[in-house]
Amino acid sequence: MSREMLEAFRILEEEKHINKEDIIEAVKESLKSAYRRRYGQAESAEIEFDEKTGDFQVYTVREVVEEVFDSRLEISLKDALAINSVYELGDRIRFEESVSEFGRVAAQSAKQTIMERMRRQMREVTFNEYKEHEREIMTGTVERFDDRFIYVNLGTIEAQLSKQDQIPGEVFKSHDRIEVYVYKVENNPRGVNVFVSRSHPEFIKRLMEQEIPEVFDGTVEIMSVAREAGDRTKVAVRSHNPNVEAIGTIVGRGGANIKKVISKFHPRRLDPKTGLYVPVEENIDVIQWVEDEAEFIYNAIAPAEVDQVIFDENNSKHAIVVVPDNKLSLAIGRRGQNVRLAAHLTGFRIDIKSASEYEAMEESLLAAQEAPVEEFETVEVLADEPVLEIAD
Repeated sequence: MSREMLEAFRILEEEKHINKEDIIEAVKESLKSAYRRRYGQAESAEIEFDEKTGDFQVYTVREVVEEVFDSRLEISLKDALAINSVYELGDRIRFEESVSEFGRVAAQSAKQTIMERMRRQMREVTFNEYKEHEREIMTGTVERFDDRFIYVNLGTIEAQLSKQDQIPGEVFKSHDRIEVYVYKVENNPRGVNVFVSRSHPEFIKRLMEQEIPEVFDGTVEIMSVAREAGDRTKVAVRSHNPNVEAIGTIVGRGGANIKKVISKFHPRRLDPKTGLYVPVEENIDVIQWVEDEAEFIYNAIAPAEVDQVIFDENNSKHAIVVVPDNKLSLAIGRRGQNVRLAAHLTGFRIDIKSASEYEAMEESLLAAQEAPVEEFETVEVLADEPVLEIAD
């Protein structure tokens, strides 16, 4: 051990982010372990490190006794007095041991211990680095593909972009630069896993924060996002400044802000019908958020008109939305998409009813309430069924 050891410690600390104290502790443990293997015990061993010279000293401590039973732990009074006449029974004397006798074994052990600590600490450093970026957008490079993931290089780690986290139909090639949303960072014994997404609703929110100054500074707040990636998104917004109109700010003049957000998606995807690459188009509906839940649901069902919103007395998060007969299909949307997005946006379970359906449902309930007494038992059996079952 020498000043070269100090230099090695400095390099490990600066380049590998391994604390010098951890390395010194690892070497001490290794020396003690090597001493134990050589002499069968290490209770009496003390390891010290000289910060100036970079040397490790190994000492054994022996107790002064009348009769010696273990020469590694004890020393006779006669031998102790030969060293110094002041020693008495019960005193403890330190003896420096030759490190070279077991140093080679200790060096191997120390190397293994240091490597393990280095891996553990580098894993911790990597985890902390990317944990800070959780729930943020990062830019990376597409590195490779397998059946489960696209691996995106974020700098010091390959993040995993699963199929469900990709925008449907979006196509990438190796070395493409893409933006991804970091939604989960895990630290486990095998390493750090970073999971990223381009289909996550928060991806839209973060893009708007990047591209629209009023969203970034908090003047306009994005309250919720519902998304079916690659097809349609609903965004609920409100303004904290009476002079700033929330929807107009998000859309921008001539749709400029929305276009900037959409341009952040990969510019083209493969159309399976034509076999050609076409631009990715994801419609973004911007909805006015309001505190009144009925009005918020009314806004969320847009572009369909709403006649009324009726809340379920037995379930505070369920609502029936009544729309004109000729707006029913528009309110429900293609494959139920419009009402599904509205439900995610508002946090309500929403049942869409046409005006005629709702009127028939009310008439049925009214007739049940007005039924003659002799039919009461039959009506009561039906009434045991939930009102919503009857409505359906």
